[in-house]
Amino acid sequence: MKNRHSDPNIRVRFAPSPTGVLHIGSARTALFNYLFARHTGGTFILRIEDTDRGRSTIESENNIIEGMKWLGLDWDEGPDAEGPFGHYRQMERLGIYKKYAQKLLVENKAYHCFCKPEELEKEREAQMKEGIAPRYSGKCKNKSKDEAEKLIALNTPHVIRFVIEPKKIIVNDLIRGNVEFDSSLFGDFVMVKSDGVPIFIFSNVVDDIEMKISHVIRGEDHLSNTPKQILVYEALGAVPPQFAHIPMILGPDKSKLSKRHGATSIDDYKNQGFLADAIVNFISLLGWNPGTDQEIFTREDLIKQFSLERIQKSGAVFNIEKLKWLNGNYIRNLKIDKLTELCIPYLQEASLMVLAPSEKELARLEKIILLEQSRIQTISEISGHIDYFFKEPQIDQKILIPKKGNAETTKKALDASAVFIMTIDNADFEANKLKDIWYKFCEQNNFKPIEVLWPLRAAFTGKEASAGAFEIMEILGKEKCVERINRAISVL
Repeated sequence: MKNRHSDPNIRVRFAPSPTGVLHIGSARTALFNYLFARHTGGTFILRIEDTDRGRSTIESENNIIEGMKWLGLDWDEGPDAEGPFGHYRQMERLGIYKKYAQKLLVENKAYHCFCKPEELEKEREAQMKEGIAPRYSGKCKNKSKDEAEKLIALNTPHVIRFVIEPKKIIVNDLIRGNVEFDSSLFGDFVMVKSDGVPIFIFSNVVDDIEMKISHVIRGEDHLSNTPKQILVYEALGAVPPQFAHIPMILGPDKSKLSKRHGATSIDDYKNQGFLADAIVNFISLLGWNPGTDQEIFTREDLIKQFSLERIQKSGAVFNIEKLKWLNGNYIRNLKIDKLTELCIPYLQEASLMVLAPSEKELARLEKIILLEQSRIQTISEISGHIDYFFKEPQIDQKILIPKKGNAETTKKALDASAVFIMTIDNADFEANKLKDIWYKFCEQNNFKPIEVLWPLRAAFTGKEASAGAFEIMEILGKEKCVERINRAISVL
């Protein structure tokens, strides 16, 4: 869904590492890139940064891709939508990185480093003892090309390091303004590992150059990488993209959101019965706001209103209650057939249903779910709300007796109700008619409505809170209502 005012110069990417599942933080980064691309009519790219061979898995890649599809974050170029700058998996682009690394080596902007891990560790420990921030000393930079070539010919393990020129670096961030760094604190960093695979700082820059990325929108945890990447852009004679580092997502205690705060993966929320549109709406507001009091947004609203200028610098607090509230709003706006379709797997998981419902059963199920549509906040809650329609509820004497009531009056009300129900015509056994019928019954028998309706509803459901008694009666039918009333009487 591209903006009709297309801007081919706007190109953004979401570049996850497939080392785990799609999390809320990564999903928000993907969303902000998606919204910016769609708002400007630019191009949204999915690039898989799978150079961590020890941790990257195809299962994680599939999870990320499926999660983005479920959220409706469609991309224009990616692993399954090859564009003019593919491939879109980094391990399929090793030849490109080799070419760029060779360019830097030839221009003396990079060099081979043969230092052993134990040498580097000793160097690091010595610097720490002296109170110096650990960084590579650069001793291999002084090796001649002949010496380096001889060591390479002997298959001596080595890496390629990037030459850091000491200078002040200004990152002009679209969200944070100018952020200054001192490159003399960095040390010459590894850009290609001993196995020939580039590290993130280098491969990321090469891909962004090759794919003509105009804006890099990513989490603020990447801000510290940015000055090094700017140096790589400059060394390669390329103009850096514009950077926008979005704020961290925080837990309620204002620390970085993590598993200890509860679920964090998109799969977790999907399985709990959150809707994709609700999650998109919710995470769009984690760090961005439209400048109004609006809280519920359609996808079109978000695309129309989104801008980088309205992203805040400070961390965004993840409020699960706000997400539930939003999800409840989206549930209430679902058509009942769609909501029922979404509920069925949860009912089957709870063993309330086994087979797919017949046409008649489906019509009844829709009536049942309609009773709870305004009361549930997640789809997974449905089983606990309507289980009494599928199995006999456990009746607790305590919930049968209304406040300020007593067992004797409650038993009389239930006894009278059991007899009265069987006198009601089948044609009148509908919620809209039962209300008038029942209030007349209460008046004629000197009962307060709560003395009858509270124990009736509790007898039908076994719950303190549920849908209304009349709606439940209509669906249960007369015989089942009387049966449950008699069971309730037996515990008084």
